[in-house]
Amino acid sequence: MFWTNIKRVTKAGFLNFWRNGFVSLSSVLVMTVTLFTIGSMIFLLATLDSSLTELKNKVDVNVYFVTTADESDILNVKKSLEAMPEVQAVDYISKEDALVNFRSKHKNDQLTLQALDELGSNPLGAVLNIKAKDPSQYEGIATYLKGDSGVLSSNGKSIIDEVNYYNNKVAIERLSKIINSAGKLGFIIALILSLISIIIAFNTVRLVIYISRDEISVMQLVGASNKYIRGPFVISGAMYGLAAGIITLAIFYPLTYYIGPATVNFFSGLNIFRYYLEHFSEIFGIICGSGILLGAISSYMAVRRYLKV
Repeated sequence: MFWTNIKRVTKAGFLNFWRNGFVSLSSVLVMTVTLFTIGSMIFLLATLDSSLTELKNKVDVNVYFVTTADESDILNVKKSLEAMPEVQAVDYISKEDALVNFRSKHKNDQLTLQALDELGSNPLGAVLNIKAKDPSQYEGIATYLKGDSGVLSSNGKSIIDEVNYYNNKVAIERLSKIINSAGKLGFIIALILSLISIIIAFNTVRLVIYISRDEISVMQLVGASNKYIRGPFVISGAMYGLAAGIITLAIFYPLTYYIGPATVNFFSGLNIFRYYLEHFSEIFGIICGSGILLGAISSYMAVRRYLKV
């Protein structure tokens, strides 16, 4: 009997949805706008997160040594850094290699190369490129390098000329703030549109209840239970959300396909269309689940308020 009632309520909900097509369409369209905003925030956060990850992967700490530093002292610093649990790898670039790299980088700048030749000596110092296991650990490494331990020569003088970590730190922190701000703004917009969707669906169900008032009266006369009478309206509301979710996903398919190649260049190789396909199940669950939840909640609130049975 229980499953029979479930089937009847579900069937009645489907009939209400299709029978009141124009009324249902208004709720579906409004919910589609809401779900499109939610989906857009998913893609926006994915692209921003990809950019942040790419930036973090490129960031390292470059330690520039004074030109008078002995190679043995530099190698001692390298050894002490490699012993740190936060450090993944340390690459050593000698003074000679640094000069070769500099000449190669400025091979088309004849004035710079001419000025370098006129110096008669190598003005560049050795460099250590440090890669941390996690970007959050760079600050601890930079603090260690700024201290006295492990970065002094045999005669007690500092051999480090510059540590470039803090310039990269500013870029990472700014991008992180952008991501956080975008997430908060998207949440606020989605919340506002969700409330609008609930209000529209609420009034839609209210109108459907009014249209179906004679049918509801007959059901009450034959002894139908409250749940049996209210159930189809909640099912119809959930269908508004499901239909809106499917429409939203259908819109995103050609849209992401079209802008996918552009996002590869602007967002560190992330193809938004490929992301859509690879995470389709999660996106489907979020968008359709949100739509069904919005529709069901608004319909339940409406029948509780206006359907007096």
